[in-house]
Amino acid sequence: HHKGISERGMTGSRVVANTSLYNRPFVEQFEETPLLVAVLTYVGYGILTIFGYLRDFLRNWGVENCHVARERDEQKDFVPLYQDFENFYTRNLYMRIRDNWNRPICSVPGAKMDLVERTSKDYNWTFEHTGKVVKDVINMGSYNYLGFAENTGRCADNATGSTHKYGVGVGSTRSEMGNLDIHEELEQLVARFLGVESSMAFGMGFATNSMNIPALAGKGCLILSDELNHASLALGARLSGATIRVFKHNNMVSLEKLLRDAIVHGQPRTHRPWKKMLILVEGIYSMEGSIVRLPEVIALKKHYKAYLYLDEAHSIGALGPRGGGVVDYFGLDPKDVDIMMGTFTKSFGAAGGYIGGKRLIDYLRSHSHSSIYATAMSPPVSQQIITSMKIIMGEDNTTLGAERLKQLSENTTYFRRKLREMGFIIYGNNDSPVVPMMLYMPAKIGAFGREMLKRNIGTVVVGFPATPIIESRARFCVSAAHTRDMLDTVSHRSETHTHMHQTCLTQ
Repeated sequence: HHKGISERGMTGSRVVANTSLYNRPFVEQFEETPLLVAVLTYVGYGILTIFGYLRDFLRNWGVENCHVARERDEQKDFVPLYQDFENFYTRNLYMRIRDNWNRPICSVPGAKMDLVERTSKDYNWTFEHTGKVVKDVINMGSYNYLGFAENTGRCADNATGSTHKYGVGVGSTRSEMGNLDIHEELEQLVARFLGVESSMAFGMGFATNSMNIPALAGKGCLILSDELNHASLALGARLSGATIRVFKHNNMVSLEKLLRDAIVHGQPRTHRPWKKMLILVEGIYSMEGSIVRLPEVIALKKHYKAYLYLDEAHSIGALGPRGGGVVDYFGLDPKDVDIMMGTFTKSFGAAGGYIGGKRLIDYLRSHSHSSIYATAMSPPVSQQIITSMKIIMGEDNTTLGAERLKQLSENTTYFRRKLREMGFIIYGNNDSPVVPMMLYMPAKIGAFGREMLKRNIGTVVVGFPATPIIESRARFCVSAAHTRDMLDTVSHRSETHTHMHQTCLTQ
């Protein structure tokens, strides 16, 4: 196998993969946080923490109202139900900017959406609706990569038809009386789309990981997990009871060292060989905008006889000339990935997840908690997936799917290039529709989200603990439904707000 090359400068890092394993250029950029910005960010958090302790002191003496969940006086002799200090961050830092999250939407979350206006009279502890609606907000937060989150068109019509035929709920598990012909059709279609022997669909994307990994690994097994893997993968790994070892994000040197050590040393104490080694990676990392270095991971997996579990939640439909995810993007053989997992919640505008593979599926049908105990997927949701997937595959006898894939790719390239030209620090791969734009300082998180909404743009802002403390960011999700004018508006208004903010800081 061939390792990637990392070129590091004074201010940033640029990862360039060795071309012998890749059929296309693979470049990812992660600029390191400048020292002055890091220091100012820590100072900002320090000031917020000091004021937090002061406000907790005032609450303790009844000077300030306390809105947090607390023990009742009659339960003072009980073991505490609430860990008071664990909520310190929530009540003193998060509450200051809570208005940036959980905004109520009252329309289809397409390229544009309508938001319910709300205000708070107690500094974001509670909200009141004003009765007004903010119309035509440009939606840069939904994972609607191919624009299938819509209430008109073929998908919506077919989903309505399936509701009339089957109803909206099944009321049973698949193994009892909830296995419909539409579910069988869906699984056969997914297998064909992925290029694997068979597949299995689940009603919840998170549970697809958290409930199936324990069925695939257990005591005496070793799980090698990327440090930035999603919480569902981390939970599934923990529930399995297997030994977990974490490698640096997308770092093949780190992964190979763990694989080599696992083979040389075996299990702790007994030094017996591991029953199996399972590598967990994602296709697109939703907070970094990076793409897994799959050709190198597969080369390592084959060399060290490990299994590969690939989570394509954000990459299926959003990457590759045929929308087949990272395997399609790199032009690889699907049979080289042992467990292909993904969700229907992003590119397909639906809900649920899937696992595709070879003989694996028959085993999961009888061993997966997500299959045996969960209610079967809702029929209109199944129909939404079938219709959107057929459009992507071109089986609807139109070119709509190919046009949307092409539009998404062009929008991604254009938006990333435009933001970079404006001087913003952008993370991730040039082909990733997830575009993290670095904000760094805690005050900027709330300010950016509010100012963008004033300019009729809905964005997701993310800070600690979802990101490292000095790497707060705004995350844009590009969609095929976005027009060039929308993307120009977003980039222009981002620049205007940031320029105003910097001017205020210097003054």
